[in-house]
Amino acid sequence: MPSPPPIAAKDIEPERIPDAPYLQTPPEVVLKMLELAKVDKADVVYDLGSGDGRIVIAAAQKFGARAIGIEIDPELIRESDRESKLAIAKTPEIRDRIQFIKQDFFKTDLRDATVITLYLLPQANLRVRSEILPKLKAGTRIISCEYDLGDLPPNQTEKIKVGNREYSIYLWILG
Repeated sequence: MPSPPPIAAKDIEPERIPDAPYLQTPPEVVLKMLELAKVDKADVVYDLGSGDGRIVIAAAQKFGARAIGIEIDPELIRESDRESKLAIAKTPEIRDRIQFIKQDFFKTDLRDATVITLYLLPQANLRVRSEILPKLKAGTRIISCEYDLGDLPPNQTEKIKVGNREYSIYLWILG
């Protein structure tokens, strides 16, 4: 009996393609994002597309916030778990304040968020604006690295230079 033809890689659909390529946010930019959002221990921070977890870990370690990373890529979730174990070894009190979830952030319940961080592509930011922002409570701070939310004017914009690269950081406070 002949074997079935192999399935071409293009015919296998992943759960969903990530909304942005993985780029490591420099530590200086991570801190500036969290400072601009005025993150503190009363906050619940969600990092949409959390990559290796550095924003989540910094929010808990340096600002005392409860922080949740939402990431669709299973390899990046494994990396986040490795990084969080290292961070917990240095700062055990953050153990109950950090969490990583492998999930499509468009399907995540974000109602308890007080801060949302983004480093996505422009089209993903526009989708966040239309699908996620309307579900959030007034006063929630949205902080984005590099890309804005289309024609929605930010409350504040800052630039930070790291090496020879300049990053734009945008802050919106939902009314």
